[in-house]
Amino acid sequence: MSLTVKRVYDPPSPGDGYRVLVDRLWPRGLKKDNAALDLWMKDVGPSRELRQWFGHEPNRWEGFRHRYAGELDNVPETWQTLAEKARHHHVTLLFGARDEEHNNAVALKAYLENYLSAHGPH
Repeated sequence: MSLTVKRVYDPPSPGDGYRVLVDRLWPRGLKKDNAALDLWMKDVGPSRELRQWFGHEPNRWEGFRHRYAGELDNVPETWQTLAEKARHHHVTLLFGARDEEHNNAVALKAYLENYLSAHGPH
């Protein structure tokens, strides 16, 4: 199992493996031809309401993580293929936010790692 997170604006590297954009909205100023990604999984991103509530405020981080996990619990079809890919390949979760510690990709990585460790290798 191998998951990492990286800003979508950072140049790709050979160690990135399978590159997946996990934001619901396309990153500002980024041309699709320059994105260097394998897949855009917009449905795995947090809801508009949750994104607006969070507003990238670090003091809301724990609440965001909890609420986002609740959203993910309700729609496993949006992330289970990603979890299975990460079980056998290196996957880099790409995000557009400036804050590299408090964003949905970081929360999704923790969620997927928790799921994979609880469900063992297949």
